[in-house]
Amino acid sequence: MPYPQFNRSQLRLQPLANRQHDLTLDVMLPLAAGAFAHPSLPAIGRRLAEAKARGAARVLMMGAHVLRAGAQRHLIDLMERGLVSLIAMNGAGPIHDWEFALIGASTESVARYVSSGEFGLWEETGKMNDAITRGVRDGMGLGESVGRAIAEGFFPYKHASVLAAAYRLKIPVTVHIGIGYDIIHEHPNADGGVLGRASYTDFLVFAEHIRKLEGGIVLNFGTAVMGPEVYLKALAMARNVAHQSGERIAAFTTAVFDLLPLGDDYHTQAPKTDPRYYYRPWKTILVRTVADGGESFYVQGDHKDTVPAVWGAATAAAP
Repeated sequence: MPYPQFNRSQLRLQPLANRQHDLTLDVMLPLAAGAFAHPSLPAIGRRLAEAKARGAARVLMMGAHVLRAGAQRHLIDLMERGLVSLIAMNGAGPIHDWEFALIGASTESVARYVSSGEFGLWEETGKMNDAITRGVRDGMGLGESVGRAIAEGFFPYKHASVLAAAYRLKIPVTVHIGIGYDIIHEHPNADGGVLGRASYTDFLVFAEHIRKLEGGIVLNFGTAVMGPEVYLKALAMARNVAHQSGERIAAFTTAVFDLLPLGDDYHTQAPKTDPRYYYRPWKTILVRTVADGGESFYVQGDHKDTVPAVWGAATAAAP
């Protein structure tokens, strides 16, 4: 006998006009490199330019805080220049992108709205579910579905949308969700089957792209679980197929950008006695997956500094 389930028809949704927003588009940074410096940045910029010249994968994985840091212009310009060929996000990324494009603001106070039972239950944001359903009917993944809806719909600030730009440029933005992680999953129009199909389609798009990683590069900005885990499984799949035809996916570059201090010896995996052993970007992206001939870099810094710095290094290498 099935267990009782929550009746979503009892929920009261409110318009975004009733919400206090913690961020507006004023957070968007100007398209400039900034003052942040790190000795690894020139090499990372060159690897992006070289990967573009080879036609190899240029993958940028990111947590939603990259958008909250205001790096939209840099991400869009990197795509327009062909220096990034795929962006991978978690489920929160498209939500911020949608809200910024629609009302020029995003981000609510969890402390304020969870107490009142209002957190996440905003009418206009929930319409993302309808856009995803329409996209899945057309064979799209989650990222392309949302990008199309923003690009073709009435979104007054769509110039700030990374997903709409990617849709225009025909560059995949793949979205890797966990059911129940994101506010749109609270809504009565959320369909778990549709969400799963959309995100799994994106996973397969991501895995196919990783097949072109030889001579390419993977950048990881602030995603400590989604990015490393999705990348690891996709790389295993790509290598499985490559090995069957006597090919290798080994000579590529990875770079992680985050706040955690790792020290200079990040090319060696931390011992299990060190709590940082469980920090997936270190052991997965910086050590294990490049052990057969790749190279890796770690840059400690805030996204509002590191994304513009990478943009500056890459555009200097491939003007």
